[in-house]
Amino acid sequence: MAVHQDERPLPHHPTAAGTARRHAWQVLADWGVEVEEIFDALLVVSELVTNAVEHALPPVVLRLKITAAADGSTRLLADVIDGGPAPQDGAWTSSCPADEHGRGQQIVAALAECTTAQRCDRGVDHGATLKSATPVLVRDAA
Repeated sequence: MAVHQDERPLPHHPTAAGTARRHAWQVLADWGVEVEEIFDALLVVSELVTNAVEHALPPVVLRLKITAAADGSTRLLADVIDGGPAPQDGAWTSSCPADEHGRGQQIVAALAECTTAQRCDRGVDHGATLKSATPVLVRDAA
């Protein structure tokens, strides 16, 4: 069951990762996520968005969601939707040696319980699910 969700289009530009981190920080803090968990989520979001800008076509869309299971456990899902593989890498990746990049997916996999990559109607959805120990704040609908 989704308790909170947010979606934000981002520029297909090198500044997108910073924009995504600032936005995610505010959203996750508003949802009551613990600071230590926010830091992990920001690293995951940053890597996913950077990969979208460097290796894929527009659009770039960040989607955050917190779900709660019947057993009381919660999960934070961070998804970045992009337009699918670009014909060539971005300027940063193209300008540096291979050993200076390419660790983003390993970082995401180390922090996440699971990762996904699947086609969707807008392109490709790259996701990471992080377990959360934070009790979820549910806002009144009033």
